[in-house]
Amino acid sequence: MLKSLKNEDWVATIIGGVILLFVILFPSMMQHYAAVSVIVALLAWLGYRFMGNRDSGQFLLSFAVIFLLAWLSRSLTGIPFIKSTGFESVFFAVIIGLLIRNTIGLPKWLAPAARSEYYIKAGLVILGSSIFFQQIMVAGSLGMLQAVIVVLSVWYFSFWVATRLFRIDKEMSILLSSAVSICGVSAAVATSGAMKGDPKKLSFVISLVLIIAIPMMYLLPWLAQMIGLSQEVAGAWLGGTIDTTAAVVASGKFIGETAEKYSVIIKSAQNVLLGVAAFAISIYWSYKGTNSDIRPSGSVLWERFPKFVLGFMAASLVFSFAFDLETGKALSKVANKGARELLFSLAFVSIGLETDFRYIFKKGNAKYIWSFLTAQTFNILLTLLIAWLLFSSL
Repeated sequence: MLKSLKNEDWVATIIGGVILLFVILFPSMMQHYAAVSVIVALLAWLGYRFMGNRDSGQFLLSFAVIFLLAWLSRSLTGIPFIKSTGFESVFFAVIIGLLIRNTIGLPKWLAPAARSEYYIKAGLVILGSSIFFQQIMVAGSLGMLQAVIVVLSVWYFSFWVATRLFRIDKEMSILLSSAVSICGVSAAVATSGAMKGDPKKLSFVISLVLIIAIPMMYLLPWLAQMIGLSQEVAGAWLGGTIDTTAAVVASGKFIGETAEKYSVIIKSAQNVLLGVAAFAISIYWSYKGTNSDIRPSGSVLWERFPKFVLGFMAASLVFSFAFDLETGKALSKVANKGARELLFSLAFVSIGLETDFRYIFKKGNAKYIWSFLTAQTFNILLTLLIAWLLFSSL
């Protein structure tokens, strides 16, 4: 039982839950940024150790530097000239990380704490406290309908484009299709695990997802505002198209609080389909793939299910029903203004640190890039249509 909890998904979910418990028990203390910073750092370090990592000293050093970079990105937005441009700390956090990774590279000592998914999943559990259950019932049901339509349509279109137009092998085609249609990095990892795939192919797809997500994170919010989408439709569009959860959150923040919440709900709906997709792929690969020793089992569904979604839902339920409305909103504000914003800032710096442009644009990778871009263009247009049909009335 304990061994099954020693993975990033569970640990991040537990960290988010513990932080919310601190907010409920010690709300006054959790309003102080210094206290929140120490608690987040301590929990992140304990989680890192719990997952079986031994170089804990390197993690603390790495975390301290990433924390300072996140603090710098937030401080820059206070400069009057920059404040007048409307740029948020998200922009500077990603840019700072990218500059480091693509100039001097990612130093080995800085790598341990550069974990965008680790921080973003814990932050999403906390975000669940601000989304009251009535919102999830409306947006979540529509989001699941959107997710099923989009995931199935985009996956099959992407697979057809990869195998027929670009003559890409089946393993890479499945990795690309899962990444572009479901939930980016997590989908690529789960798909590769279901197929016992080539780690080099997985590494390439992860890099490609991160690189494409960064310009989309800035361009799609701008387009949403240019064409006059409501925050509900814009959030559903962003959540259904951008391929990493951290970038979805960042893009939603550019538009507004409602867009951010809807983007997370829709992305969570797609994440829920991850276990089902991994199970289906393991069945397909056991009969059609190259690894004949793979045999699918029902446990794949649970193994691949994103556990932070459970934490997100639990936080929403607790803050919706365990407190009166005003108390729930007040506690949620404390949690989101302090710990959640800090975790997201750490995640955005880490996105930049994890993204190496030089690796992706090697000779011979052109067909993979064009296949992914073709599928992503189809994804953007189809999801915009579905989001508008389902969410415009809200």
